[in-house]
Amino acid sequence: MATIQERKARDGSVTIRVLVRLKGYPVQSASFKRKTDAKRWAAQTESAILEGRHFKTSQAKRHTLDELITRYIKNVLPSKPKSAAKQLSQLMWWKEQIGAYTLADITPAKLAECRDKLLSERTYRGNERSAATTNRYLAALSHAYTIAVKEWGWVDGNPVQKVRKPKEPRGIVRFLSDDERRRLLAAAKESKNQCLYLIVVLCLSTGARKMEVLDLKWDDVDLNRQVITLHETKNGERRVLPIAGRALELLKQHAEVNRCNSNLVFSSPHRPDKPIDIRAAWENALIRAEIKNFRFHDLRHSAASYLAMNGASMAEIAEVLGHKTLQMVKRYAHLSEAHTAKVVTQMNEKIFRDEL
Repeated sequence: MATIQERKARDGSVTIRVLVRLKGYPVQSASFKRKTDAKRWAAQTESAILEGRHFKTSQAKRHTLDELITRYIKNVLPSKPKSAAKQLSQLMWWKEQIGAYTLADITPAKLAECRDKLLSERTYRGNERSAATTNRYLAALSHAYTIAVKEWGWVDGNPVQKVRKPKEPRGIVRFLSDDERRRLLAAAKESKNQCLYLIVVLCLSTGARKMEVLDLKWDDVDLNRQVITLHETKNGERRVLPIAGRALELLKQHAEVNRCNSNLVFSSPHRPDKPIDIRAAWENALIRAEIKNFRFHDLRHSAASYLAMNGASMAEIAEVLGHKTLQMVKRYAHLSEAHTAKVVTQMNEKIFRDEL
């Protein structure tokens, strides 16, 4: 129901104040100079509330982006422990830039200005922020908006989705050549860190990520079945890694000596409850092996590349690496061309044998 009140000021002017009260919705109010305008607004507002339009709009005017991000950081971010720290800094950047604006005033145009500022800013290392990093900033804010739309009812839609994302350059696949692999394994074997060699072998043979290996627990290693079960993965799904050959042999030897010391397969010698730190040992091994422009994560690319060159399909590579789609493994497609050509050649030789 709408309540219309007349108010007289000291100068004699009259203001018409309207209150719209509907059960289950916050009170809406407005002031007008003419009663006809007040009645029209009351009717339109009541209709909009009943249709579910006005409430969301009023919420967008009532809350700021600062409030949205603060609530998201408090209630949602703790459920994302692996990415929480990085996304926190990204969200705080948005708060600093446009946190004071109400959600109703946050437009795609304003977000596009922020995107361009992200691209032009220098990082703490003095480099321009990459397109990939800028897209991560947009993605962090976008998810906060998605929660505000679906769960909180603060806004009707997600304006970040209307902002053009900078095009990211095609990822470079860096993998070890046969000679580089031999040199790196030799350097890792000579390292003072007695775990480095096994860790490198495991990553090369399974395609596991660095922290998937360093956080590995003996409870997740089944040497009889020759598998490792990863419960905590990047995409949130459990993954089983077969272990064979050199990796299996070394892991069995490692278990005989270290299995009783800690539940962690690769525990720190000083803190058995913490994974071992291999950063310095890894960097020194690269120097001794004379390998440049190679990151630890490139061991995973190397494993995928070897699979492709040995005839594994894109679907098989995706399954080993734990990718949900084939998009991420298309970068290895060209490496399987030699195998594909060999298969086609064999097929042609067989079916046209009588024609020769």
